[in-house]
Amino acid sequence: FLGRLLLPASAHTRTRIARSRSSAEMEGDAAGAGAGDGGGGDRSSFVIGLIENRAKEVGVAAFDLRSASLHLSQYIETSCSYHNTKTLLHFYDPMVVIVPPNKTAADGMVGVSELVGKHLPANKKITMARGCFDDTKGAVMVKNLSARDPSALGLDTYCKQYYLCLAAASATIKWIESEKGIIITNHSLSVTFNGSFDHMNIDSTSVQTLEIIDPLHTELWGTSNKKKSLFQMLKTTKTTGGTRLLRANLLQPLKDIQTINTRLDCLDELMSNEELFFGLTQGLRKFPKESDKVLCHFCFKPKMVTDEVLKPASGRKSRMLISDIIVLKTALDAIPFLSKVLKGAKSFLLCNIYQTICENSKYASMRKRIGDVVDEDVVHSRAPFVSCTQQCFAIKAGIDGLLDVARRSFCDTSEAIHNLANKYREDFKLPNLKIPYNNRLGFYFIVPQKDITERLPNKFIQVVRHGKNVHCSSLELASLNVRNKSAAAECFLRTELCLEGLINEIREDIGILTLLAEVLCLLDMLVNSFAFTISTKPVDRYTRPEFTDDGPMAINAGRHPILESLHNNFVPNNLFLSEASNMVLVMGPNMSGKSTYLQQICLIVILAQIGCYVPAQFASLRVVDRIFTRIGTGDNVENNSSTFMTEMKETAFIMQNVSSKYYGSTMLQ
Repeated sequence: FLGRLLLPASAHTRTRIARSRSSAEMEGDAAGAGAGDGGGGDRSSFVIGLIENRAKEVGVAAFDLRSASLHLSQYIETSCSYHNTKTLLHFYDPMVVIVPPNKTAADGMVGVSELVGKHLPANKKITMARGCFDDTKGAVMVKNLSARDPSALGLDTYCKQYYLCLAAASATIKWIESEKGIIITNHSLSVTFNGSFDHMNIDSTSVQTLEIIDPLHTELWGTSNKKKSLFQMLKTTKTTGGTRLLRANLLQPLKDIQTINTRLDCLDELMSNEELFFGLTQGLRKFPKESDKVLCHFCFKPKMVTDEVLKPASGRKSRMLISDIIVLKTALDAIPFLSKVLKGAKSFLLCNIYQTICENSKYASMRKRIGDVVDEDVVHSRAPFVSCTQQCFAIKAGIDGLLDVARRSFCDTSEAIHNLANKYREDFKLPNLKIPYNNRLGFYFIVPQKDITERLPNKFIQVVRHGKNVHCSSLELASLNVRNKSAAAECFLRTELCLEGLINEIREDIGILTLLAEVLCLLDMLVNSFAFTISTKPVDRYTRPEFTDDGPMAINAGRHPILESLHNNFVPNNLFLSEASNMVLVMGPNMSGKSTYLQQICLIVILAQIGCYVPAQFASLRVVDRIFTRIGTGDNVENNSSTFMTEMKETAFIMQNVSSKYYGSTMLQ
């Protein structure tokens, strides 16, 4: 049940635990991006395979290189415009889409290959031979790579029914292993099957008009009073994985009432127990920001070790691997404090996390194995030179004699560089001369311009002005830099060789690392986003929503979650929808708040279905399957459509897809 609590999907989604699905920064290749900044950039980490048949079925395999997860979907495309497929592509924002070369769609359908070529840049489209889309091989791959037992995953049941997504998985995994030069460790992937859309469906137009991810017309707002989107308002997460999971939930909210209520129960306890809330906030800070990325990188290993990789002058991958081990050690060292905080928790979700993570003896065993090889004083650091030094001294002394010699050389050259800086300060009367370090340049000098009376002495070379400072070097420093980098590269190489056995042991228990990464993402979203946002509002401004199976939709004193923070005199609005009164017609002059009212209702529903409190005095809702919006006016020059024609097309699309289960939010102007 814990797994369902993390998913933007319904109860019957079969998965071990949630995956954090969103577009985020992916640094380097999947084999080992270690201490990247993890700052939540906009580079995607998804590789998607697409294939279809003449029965209008589409199979999708989405592989997340960052979280080591594979998401399989197969559905019937109901419209010639490929609305469902375009929604999925917008959700994943893939770095690459793999399609077969020939059209296999039904007559009247353009085909996924042409669709991808039309809506995505040319460099994102990869064409692979039709033979690579082999559903039989795909089923074998998924069975071998899945962290769960095949019978528990339900693969035997899905194999024949969902052959298209398995074929897409075969092509996707082949491309990743070939292009990235890696091998995916057996029983390491979090695999999920979504036969149809088992979450709330929000099309890309509604995402834009409701300002879920990005605000509209940001240029109209001043920098001091900038309007935010719902995602930006809630984006107070501390880890990149938590941000990704938050974005995924906003784009595809939950539909399972039991899962939603379990999250709300957890929020109730966090808001009523300040000690637990602040304890979890402090405990999550002890985990490195990029923990989720690093923990999942152990699922991948290089295909082979070549002389090119082992060159001392280019030990980048060795350094990344060492950094991954240090991050893993830091994360494992933080678990005891997390265990202490969660020990008294009462909500089902937090109790389940405590039993699954904190009481799992495998984490202590792995921490002990790492402690036998890695020095206990080594900690994760983001400062370049401190990080380099920690990586050079990661292994305990005495394990490798050549490593000890390389360390001595590294220390001697580092000390010589600082002595050189002290000599220059005295000789050239530059008391404020600094000697910073970065990974690309090594050591270099910074001299404030105010200390330079005429010009720098001829000893200084590569002089460049940077604001109020001057960056430069010298021949002596350049020589010492070369020796220092060579010694550091030798340390990285010897350290990697010492860690080979340890890494192989870690990969045997890779499942507990991906589990830890997913739990950290969930806790980050619940604590640092949901609970923190609610705690910053006045008391009783946000309330817990109630869910019913067939009751009315009632909202008392509801407010727009974004605009209420910009306007102190925001007027609350009520809403009541039932079987007898299932439509609301909003009328009023321009700028009277019609669009705000429509947006407000949709955003409250979305907040409720991701398991968060809503800005209202009272809210009773039914689970919504789909949201439709038509807000604002505008023509479409690309399709030669006037404003009226655009309205009619979008309204026709809504009428074709709406059903008795759906709430539609529509505004026609």
